[in-house]
Amino acid sequence: MNRLMILLGGAALLGACDTMSSRPPAPPVAMDPNNPLFAPGYMATAGSSDQFEIQAGQLAQQMSQNPGVRSFGSMLITDHNRSTQMIAAAAQSARIPLPPPALLPQHQALIDQLRAAGPGTNFDLTFKQIQVQAHTDALALHQGYASGGDVPALRAAASQIVPVVQMHLNQAQMLNVAAPAPYSPPPAPPVRQPGERG
Repeated sequence: MNRLMILLGGAALLGACDTMSSRPPAPPVAMDPNNPLFAPGYMATAGSSDQFEIQAGQLAQQMSQNPGVRSFGSMLITDHNRSTQMIAAAAQSARIPLPPPALLPQHQALIDQLRAAGPGTNFDLTFKQIQVQAHTDALALHQGYASGGDVPALRAAASQIVPVVQMHLNQAQMLNVAAPAPYSPPPAPPVRQPGERG
């Protein structure tokens, strides 16, 4: 009796295996390479964001006379080089190819806007406005990936980057940049009366 049960059980198991193998495989989930919750989209966007911040920091060094803006720019260069290295190390540990550093169109447009602002106070105002927006976007990117990204090593890197980006956003909001003074023509020289000595 036991032998019969074993044979029947084995036949049922083989039948189940045969049934499973004849089913078509589930269609693969299409991965959108631009989706920032998938590694390729996250790495491309984060890399572009870092490149933008490094270039913006360099422009701040060249075009601003404001010590606060220049200091903030220097911090951007250091911290965003570091976050680029963190993402590269995470990608390497997960055996994921890292895309070459490149500015995405939205970051290139911001760099163009900074260059067009020209040196001086106008640059400082534009720089502050762009930095607040860029760090708001970067914060959402890293927070989103840290909580729902597809690669654990990259999620860990993103979660370490979040507090740095939050600190940058706070500092960008507090940058002290003065609005340019409205133009007022110089006073006209006094009108001299004939015979009056000056």
